[in-house]
Amino acid sequence: MLLEASGIVKAFGSFRAVDGADLALAENELLGLIGPNGAGKSTFFNCLAGEARPTRGTIRFRGEDVTMLSSAAHARLGLARTFQVPVVFAGMSVRENVMVGAFLRHPARHRAAEKADEVLEFTGLAAQAETPASALGTAGRKRLGIARALATEPLLLLLDEALAGLTSAEVEGAIELVSRIHARGITLVVVEHIMEVIHRLTQRVLVFNQGRVIAEGTPAEVTADAAVIEAYLGRRARRLAR
Repeated sequence: MLLEASGIVKAFGSFRAVDGADLALAENELLGLIGPNGAGKSTFFNCLAGEARPTRGTIRFRGEDVTMLSSAAHARLGLARTFQVPVVFAGMSVRENVMVGAFLRHPARHRAAEKADEVLEFTGLAAQAETPASALGTAGRKRLGIARALATEPLLLLLDEALAGLTSAEVEGAIELVSRIHARGITLVVVEHIMEVIHRLTQRVLVFNQGRVIAEGTPAEVTADAAVIEAYLGRRARRLAR
């Protein structure tokens, strides 16, 4: 397995945001994490990324225990992430933003610039390479976050609601980009609320509710699960499904 998480608990005082979650992720898999707001999926995601340290449990990446390692250490090992609210260096150009990621593997500036240009071409941002990152809209900033993560040359990419807040046309473009990333052999974990995206992109889905994984399976299987319909899709959806 590329990534294994066992018995993950993340507590804030007496409250357990994640309560005994497990995950086994194979290489080149495309996994979705879904659940209602406050279900614990984002906290679990942050534990996987090294942004939060579990209260209990173990996370292994390529067999190595990374439970207590920093997000920077995760990145060096080949695990990159994006953020739900895109984080950009507003005073820098689009190319310079991507170079920040490229410097992880390519310390020489000219090599980092070459890598950035390669990634910008792949992600459709080449024409905006000299544009200040501050001038980008939501879709551009989200794509820039993906580009900077790709520039670190990850084995595993964690996407945190990378399609949220986009127009229908922008969602189509983002789905196409994520599919091409996966076709390159990069393993993906996607946190997403848009069920159409989950159905079209992912091979397997974990559903969180109240800090626990309540269902696992293909998108079709989990969206037909009564517990998922109750917790995530709501009572109204359950009535419509009858």
